[in-house]
Amino acid sequence: MSEAAAPSYRGWAGIRRAFATPSALTMLVLGFGSGLPFLLIASMTLSTRLRDVGLDLGSIGLISLASFFYLLKFLWAPLIDRYAFPLTAFLGRRRSWLLFAQLLVAASLFALALARPDLGVGPLVAWVLVGSFAGATQDSVVDAYRIEIAPASAQAALAATYTLGYRFGLILGGAGALYLAEFQGWRWAYTAMAALMLLPVAATLLSREPDQPETTVERRIDFLGAFWQPFSSYFRNNGVALGLVLLLFVGLFKFPDQVIGVMAGPFYLDSGYSKADIATVSKLYGIWTGIAGAFLGGMAVAAYGFRRMLFVATLGVALSNLAFLLMAQYPSQIWAFYAAITADNLCQGFAGVVLIAFMSSLTDRAFTATQFALLVSLANLPGKFAGGLSGYLVERTSYSTFFVLSALTVVPTLLLLAWLWRRIREPVKEPSGGAT
Repeated sequence: MSEAAAPSYRGWAGIRRAFATPSALTMLVLGFGSGLPFLLIASMTLSTRLRDVGLDLGSIGLISLASFFYLLKFLWAPLIDRYAFPLTAFLGRRRSWLLFAQLLVAASLFALALARPDLGVGPLVAWVLVGSFAGATQDSVVDAYRIEIAPASAQAALAATYTLGYRFGLILGGAGALYLAEFQGWRWAYTAMAALMLLPVAATLLSREPDQPETTVERRIDFLGAFWQPFSSYFRNNGVALGLVLLLFVGLFKFPDQVIGVMAGPFYLDSGYSKADIATVSKLYGIWTGIAGAFLGGMAVAAYGFRRMLFVATLGVALSNLAFLLMAQYPSQIWAFYAAITADNLCQGFAGVVLIAFMSSLTDRAFTATQFALLVSLANLPGKFAGGLSGYLVERTSYSTFFVLSALTVVPTLLLLAWLWRRIREPVKEPSGGAT
């Protein structure tokens, strides 16, 4: 469809039209498929399961490193752009990879349902590796699909429906799995989650393949350039010194939150809360609190720009860790659980949107997907590796000491922000009375 013939998605009527398109429904289901496996493979649901069967905290932390493929998805993204997946190539370049990734996610979840970590963690770690590779591949393809399936004017609606679907996936992969584990056991929980992956599989089979832009075909001729050009473009636009400091700042921004992520599930259990309590407070109430924080972050960036909101978000990420001291001091008290989750998820939701907006401003439009994937990976990498060792720190000190130390890791981030303060480019505000 030509640009002139494309429908308009501007103004409130255009927004309603964009949300009503088949692409928006497709993105809702594909977002669900991306969100569903994350907690089951790479985060709290898995660590809660391992603690529930008696694994020590150090081993849980190390096992969490097996999901590192989520941090490295940019490494094989050029292959996804260049080729269709051979066995399903008849579906097209995007859907062939998407179907392969979704079926592999479902297979890995079913294999994890059959795993017995109490008898040995080797098979479980192997399938976590497979699942994290499949989940990361799925995320990369869905991002590309979202951008290519509709014009730029409809992208806000598609991003919103994708995010909503992703949150629903997190709720079922977190709260849903924990409820099933509480009443039916972990095998039934993971089996049910594997079956739910059939929903995004159906969406992939029923959706259409996006048109392949001619510019994409031309760019893919230079295979090696797809790897080095995004880096050279980034440093050419920002300079070497500023570029490196920006990368370091992004890498440390959410470090205080990420370093405690692996220990969250074990901490809740050790504090005397049941799996049903964890599901209700952390994964149901907490998800919606995070959505509220995200809306606040979006409005705050629009109203006040990056600099002040980066400062507020940086402090919030660190200080919210101290809220968990309430749970350490008042174990088994449900009010303390709600108070800690409220502070943590509001701050994390707020900070997440601020960081996404800031990272988006750093990307070159010629290499948006690659540079953004690199920044996302960098934003998660330091905390992921530190989180892998967090169990040993807790075992040698205490949960309370761990939360205080994690909050203090904000100091280097604040120092970097002080140096960047006058160098951060604020978003350009549109004049009032603009397009409606």
